[in-house]
Amino acid sequence: MAKRIGVLTSGGDAPGMNAAVRAVARAALQKGIEVVGIRRGYVGLLNGDFIEMNARTVSGIIQRGGTCLYTARCPEFRNIEGVKKGVEKCREMGLDGIVVIGGDGSFRGAGDLSAMGIPCIGIPGTIDNDIQCTEYTIGYDTAMNTAMEMIDKIRDTAQSHDRCSVVEVMGRKAGYIAINVGIAVGAEAVITLERDYDLDVIAANMLKTKKSGKTHFIVVVAEGVGQSENIARTLQEMTGIEARVTVLGHVQRGGSPTVRDRVMATEMGYHAVELLEQGIGNRIVGLKDGRVYDIDIQEGLAMKKPFLDARYDILNKTAF
Repeated sequence: MAKRIGVLTSGGDAPGMNAAVRAVARAALQKGIEVVGIRRGYVGLLNGDFIEMNARTVSGIIQRGGTCLYTARCPEFRNIEGVKKGVEKCREMGLDGIVVIGGDGSFRGAGDLSAMGIPCIGIPGTIDNDIQCTEYTIGYDTAMNTAMEMIDKIRDTAQSHDRCSVVEVMGRKAGYIAINVGIAVGAEAVITLERDYDLDVIAANMLKTKKSGKTHFIVVVAEGVGQSENIARTLQEMTGIEARVTVLGHVQRGGSPTVRDRVMATEMGYHAVELLEQGIGNRIVGLKDGRVYDIDIQEGLAMKKPFLDARYDILNKTAF
């Protein structure tokens, strides 16, 4: 039975991480478990950057973006010496387990700690929604809504100048943000790594619809494709329509989390504490068939996440 646990956020920040930290702290305290906040992820664990947490420590953070515990990437934790040092720090602080909020790299560290006797529970916190074993990751909904709002504004300018706006959205090597946002803004095309694309076809469709009176276009590109400037230049050369690139970048990481991100973060945080309360570790909390569940870390990371094939087809059939 856990009497004292830690919570940290690791990797890229995501809206809703604070809601998850709050849920972990409040749930643990309600069960009589002490909570320690570990600042700056695994870097803070190795450096002993800890803060004692209580109900007031996490008061008023559920609506804030980013992470009150800060975050960092820790190359040292990728080798066995770094993990052993982390175990020593946990023993020194009397931690019976850790809740790790982050992505797949963070979960690998959690798995390594679990294998050395420190039970860890992973909560998926990444805007990319690219964690294989869960249908949803904290921050995904907020990031999509932010991207949608930005592209809506870009469309106003594209329409005013008869332009094609090529908009690059985040998602690392996953096209989930791009597909959903593309549908939401009525994009003429969405380009991702998961599917081959043909600029000849996109250009031909643009010219065809231009004849029917359409004067502006939106093309959404997932950042993993990495060809936004070239795509815009090529489409302009093929169509004669001025094309401009906008890279939305880290604006998608910030902002107040949506209802869905706050609720999912709270449910997942509570479930994580329930597992540690029982001394259970080496698990990832996720969403499956619309319900919160948990899975072995190594098993979860080995899974392959399906692409949104049906949604991609719908987008293409309704684009022009």
